[in-house]
Amino acid sequence: MQRAIRLRLFGMMVLEFAIWGAWLPLIYSYLPSLGFTPLQQSWILNAFPLAAIFGMFFSNQFADRHFAAERFLAFSHLVGGLAMLGLAWTRSFWPFFGLMLLHCLLYVPTISICNSIAFAHIRDPQRDFGRVRVGGTVGWILAAWPFTFILVDWQAVRVSQPEDWIAWLRTVLNHGLQGEALYASIRWTFIVAGLTSMLMALYSLTLPHTPPRKTTGGMDRLAWLKAMRLLRRPYVFVLWLMTLVDAFLIYAYFNWTGLFLAVPAEEGGPGISGNWIMPVMSIGQVMEILTMLILGAVLKRLGWRTTLVLGVLGHTVRFAVYALFPQSQLLIILVQMLHGICYAFFFATVSIFVDAYFPKDSRASAQGLFNMMLFGFGNIAANFVCPWLRESVFTRNGITDWQGMFLVPTVVSVLAALALATLFHPPSPSETPSDLQVTVSGAAGSKG
Repeated sequence: MQRAIRLRLFGMMVLEFAIWGAWLPLIYSYLPSLGFTPLQQSWILNAFPLAAIFGMFFSNQFADRHFAAERFLAFSHLVGGLAMLGLAWTRSFWPFFGLMLLHCLLYVPTISICNSIAFAHIRDPQRDFGRVRVGGTVGWILAAWPFTFILVDWQAVRVSQPEDWIAWLRTVLNHGLQGEALYASIRWTFIVAGLTSMLMALYSLTLPHTPPRKTTGGMDRLAWLKAMRLLRRPYVFVLWLMTLVDAFLIYAYFNWTGLFLAVPAEEGGPGISGNWIMPVMSIGQVMEILTMLILGAVLKRLGWRTTLVLGVLGHTVRFAVYALFPQSQLLIILVQMLHGICYAFFFATVSIFVDAYFPKDSRASAQGLFNMMLFGFGNIAANFVCPWLRESVFTRNGITDWQGMFLVPTVVSVLAALALATLFHPPSPSETPSDLQVTVSGAAGSKG
């Protein structure tokens, strides 16, 4: 019975994150093609982090306390899926922004709701939640691969007249769309995401019944206050600020990578075909799974501080390769593997650190504080700064200075790594203040 439930929960995570993974990587390339200004692009991109900030309160304080979780998922994904489908045929700014905001306001709370459903129906969360949650990474990867056959120059395929199905497959894989034709066809990402969302709405009704949680009144409100007070600890405050910086870096990667990968070699880019951009970027999620498997051993051996610094330096290497070897297609593809280090060694480590160092009664709220930086303010900062940098600072006469642009996050990541290395000094378990409770048994606390 438990195995069957875990499989259903795993499928829930696959569909949940396939929705997000279908539209996010290429939207940064699509919005400029619609003629939106950098400011308009920023507002559309910031619909998600704004919904994330609102959703942290909505999902925790309202949705999962007034609705059965699986029914809330079904409603949210049905309406959110229709909004996503509408984006595929929308070209004007205000309708586009409205539909995106509607989708995000409904989608973001479902991430927490999916976690709540999983925790409610697995017997041993410490052992089983990781196995269930990895379905989200699998879903993100799977969302990328249909576009290998969607973003194809089918006219060129027909002209080639392949002799058999093997020749046909080779021709399809080698004739990805490019230029304006690619940007116009990116609307298919919204169609795939919308259909996946509607499938998720149906699938949600098959999930185990999860009734609303009982409210504990003022205790939860005080938990937020207690979590905020812990920011007075210098090492907690430093980590909180560095989470903002690292979130900026990871969303700078999403802002620019899809556009950069499509730049032809003669224009100074790697020249990756349009139908291979999302699969290439999905290499990072594959490595994310593998890196998560070794994270516990890395933390035990290197400690909190060194592991976090390595996570930030992963951005340094990736952006430096973009800046210094922009036409090396193989190197650009291989460096995508560093996404696993960037994610696991920083963001996953931050979550583990919060769970280890914060009091049990304010742990969820503390996670919310750091998630606010990750999904909210760091994302907002990148979505305002990155379109402006690319279009207004580093693009002249239609030519983008990719090297100069990628050197900006390279330098930022080096400074962030130095700040962590010099300013982040968490106490060992025996030195922890009474208002913090270390629950990790020697895993990483003594090494900082």
